[in-house]
Order: sequence, then structure tokens, then C-alpha cells
Amino acid sequence: MERARRRRAYSWLMGTCIVLILLAWNLVRLWSVPAAVVMSVVAAVIPPVAAIVANRGSMAESDLPRNADQVDDEP
Repeated sequence: MERARRRRAYSWLMGTCIVLILLAWNLVRLWSVPAAVVMSVVAAVIPPVAAIVANRGSMAESDLPRNADQVDDEP
């Protein structure tokens, strides 16, 4: 359940990023270039934040093997 919530948050953040870029470059720049630049800067900050949100799960939820799960076949 937690993984689905993180994936949904990531999708919303990245969708917001795309909308900000499209609005800034195609619509807002016609009226205010500084506002378009600010929107672009905000959109540039969103992807690293989205990656942090998407990857902040616990190790128990990850697909990486834990030491207790590894079996040593050598005698």
C-alpha cells in the first residue's frame, strides 16, 4: 500500500512539472517572462524531490535481498 502511495505522489509531482513547463513556455511567457522563468525554476526542482519521495520506502519493502534471506551454499 505504501509503495502505491509513493508511486501516486511521484506521478502527481512529475505531472505538475510537465504542466508547469508547458504553461510557462507556451502561455505565461507571452505576458510575463520573469513569471515564466520562475515557473521553469520551480519545475526544475520538482524531479529531484519526486525521486526522493518515490524512493523513501523502508528496506523491508524493497526488492533487495537481506542478509537473513541469503543462503550460503558453501560448507
